[in-house]
Amino acid sequence: MSDSITGLSSNSVDGQPIEAASPSPRRSRQASVVWGPRTVTVGGDAPVRVQSMTNTDTVDAIGTAIQVKELAQAGSEMVRITVNTPEAAAQVPYIREQLDRMGVDVPLIGDFHYNGHRLLTDFPACAEALSKYRINPGNVGKGDKRDRQFGQMIEAAMRWNKVVRIGVNWGSLDQELLASLMDVNSRRAVPWDAKQVMYEALVSSAIGSAQLAESMGMRGDQIILSCKVSGVQDLVSVYRELARRCDYALHLGLTEAGMGTKGTVASATALSILLQEGIGDTIRVSLTPQPGESRTQEVVIANEILQALGLRVFVPSVTACPGCGRTTSTTFQELAKQIDDYLRMQMPVWRTKYPGVETMKVAVMGCIVNGPGESKHADIGISLPGTGEAPAAPVFIDGEKALTLRGENIAAEFHQLVENYVEKRFGAATVAA
Repeated sequence: MSDSITGLSSNSVDGQPIEAASPSPRRSRQASVVWGPRTVTVGGDAPVRVQSMTNTDTVDAIGTAIQVKELAQAGSEMVRITVNTPEAAAQVPYIREQLDRMGVDVPLIGDFHYNGHRLLTDFPACAEALSKYRINPGNVGKGDKRDRQFGQMIEAAMRWNKVVRIGVNWGSLDQELLASLMDVNSRRAVPWDAKQVMYEALVSSAIGSAQLAESMGMRGDQIILSCKVSGVQDLVSVYRELARRCDYALHLGLTEAGMGTKGTVASATALSILLQEGIGDTIRVSLTPQPGESRTQEVVIANEILQALGLRVFVPSVTACPGCGRTTSTTFQELAKQIDDYLRMQMPVWRTKYPGVETMKVAVMGCIVNGPGESKHADIGISLPGTGEAPAAPVFIDGEKALTLRGENIAAEFHQLVENYVEKRFGAATVAA
C-alpha cells in the first residue's frame, strides 16, 4: 500500500536505501601486452580492454596498417591481424614499421591457425613485431604433433617475452578431447546431454592448454584464455564455469555474432551479463560488416557496451529523446546526430588536447516535457521547441539557464556553444596542468 501520492509504501518506512547496481569486481592475474613504451595491462585492476581485428589481406602491408590505424583511432587498444601464410608473416614487420612511422603504437596480435609453429620459427622478425599470439589448441596439430607444435609456439612466446591468448572455439574444437569426454560420458549412470559435454570440452581444453604452457615454463600472467561460441546462453554458461575454475585473464567475445542489429544485440546481451558479474578482462564485438561499412563499427559498439555499464568512458554522451507526437519536426534528431558525429570525430585529437572531455554530457531534447530537466542534468543541453511551442530554445550550461536561441540558425549556434564549452572547461584543465 502507498501512504500518499509520493508513492512511499509500507515496505519503505525502515529507511533502507535502494542499492545502486554496479558490476562485480573482477579477479584475475594481470598480463601486460607491450610494444615499445606502450603497455596495455589486461586483467587484475586494469580496465576492461577493447580489442578488434582487421579484415584486410595481411600481405597488403599498407592497407592493413591503414585499417589498424583506423581501429586504434576508434578506440581499439589491441588489434589482431591474420598470420596464415609465409607471405603474411613476412609482411608483419613492415606493418609494424608503417604504424610506428604514423605514430600508432597499438599492440598487434598475431592470429595463428594450423601452421603457427612454423611461421613463428621461420620468421623471427614476425614473432618479434607482434605483441601477443593467438593460439587455437583445436588446430595446432593432431596426436603426437599436437603437444610438440603447441610447445614450439609457447617457446617462441617465451623467447620474445610475449603474451599468448589460448583461444578455444567450438567451431574448431580439439576433436580428440571431445571424443574422449564423450566416451567418459557414455559410461555415466546418468549421462550429460551433448551440449553439457561440449561445454566441458571447451573449458577443459582452455585450462588444460594453459596448464601445459605453464609446465613448459610460461608464467601464468602471460596467458589469457577465451572460449568462444555463437549463442548468448552458451557463452554465459561456459564463461561462468571458466571463471569459477581459473584466475587467468579472460577475453570475451561472441563468435560469428552476425550482421547489423542481430550481431549488435546478441553481443551486447552476452557481454553485458558476464561483465556485470565481473567476468571478462578484454572484449571484442565480432560483427560481419555491412557492404561498405567501416570495420570500426565493432569498436564503437564495444566502447558503448563498456560505457553503458559504467566500466569505461570513451566519448562524451549525448542524451536525446526518441520523439513523439509533440516533436513532429526532425530538427532535434538532426542536431543530436550532428553533435554525436562531431564528438566522435574529434575524440582522437581531444583525448590528448582536452583531458577529461570524454566525461562530458550533452543533451539535445525535443520539447518542453523533459527537455529543460534533462538539459539541466547535462553539462550543456538544449531544449528545442516541440510542435505548437514558442520558437525558442533555452540552453543550459552546468545546470543553469545560460541563454535562449531563436531563429533559423539554432543548430549552428548550439554547435558553436559546445565547441566553446569544451575549450573553456577542458582546455583550462590542460593549461593548469
